[in-house]
Amino acid sequence: MRARALPALGLLGLGAVVALTGCSTSSPDAAAAASDPDAPITFATTPLGDDPGAENPIDAFASLVEAETGREVEIVDVPDYTAVVEALRNHHVDIGFMSGFPSALAVNTGEVDSLIAWPGNDDPVSTCLVPDDSPLQSLEDIAPETVVAFADPASSSGYFMPVAMLHDAGLERDADYTPLFSGGHDMSFTALKEGQADVACTSTIFPQLAGTGDPMFPFEKGETRSIGESASMPVAVTVLADQQLADDKRELLLDALPNVFTEENAEELGAMMEAMQGTEPVLEPDDALFQPFVDIAAIADVDISDLSGS
Repeated sequence: MRARALPALGLLGLGAVVALTGCSTSSPDAAAAASDPDAPITFATTPLGDDPGAENPIDAFASLVEAETGREVEIVDVPDYTAVVEALRNHHVDIGFMSGFPSALAVNTGEVDSLIAWPGNDDPVSTCLVPDDSPLQSLEDIAPETVVAFADPASSSGYFMPVAMLHDAGLERDADYTPLFSGGHDMSFTALKEGQADVACTSTIFPQLAGTGDPMFPFEKGETRSIGESASMPVAVTVLADQQLADDKRELLLDALPNVFTEENAEELGAMMEAMQGTEPVLEPDDALFQPFVDIAAIADVDISDLSGS
């Protein structure tokens, strides 16, 4: 089942999430729903694309979780990563599927739990793409007027890791290149295709879609090339949970999710499965797992080390 979006949460940018570290509250209705053994599992997700005819792995995920848990799964569409965090902190949803950096931000508020985490592998997580006919041959060719498109200011592969890569190459945001936040990986590719950006920094997953007709990557093979790749990431993906998640739901999800994300479901889960990078899940990981993100986030001028609940 797909619920309506939560548009009000989309008004919160990354700065708002960093600032809003006070206590969250829950309504009596929310508490009652959490204690109902027949209550659906609610799952916040960001859009994965705009093609209404494309198969959505989120729907496949919901069906697989329903089969494993015997509970209905209700999908709640929200506009971006920060909205997922706020939906969890304010007890609007049970779980959210997040990449490493926004997960670290959420965990460091002290108000969101990491239910399951998939460590990264040793492969680069991000790549910076240019059109094949671009004069840019390497990161060294980037100049202050070069427009670099990023997906979302809370995206791991679409912002934090590329910014760290550019920093390691001696390039600082606003001084050595001009950043553009497109609003999503697919929008970065649109900006690149239409000449609004000179470079699009994104996940290494997307160039593999070249020539497949996938609307998320509107290029044929050979139309783009990479001028730089980032380091690997300590955590690839996390399932975050509301701290007031009912015990029965928590146990169901801890048992079910490792069985959902298996090779036999890889085709159905598509990009969701690929994002996990083939690693084994860590159940209820310690917060220390996310510490490396704090150091990388500092490069992007986002301090998540001092956030705490109250």
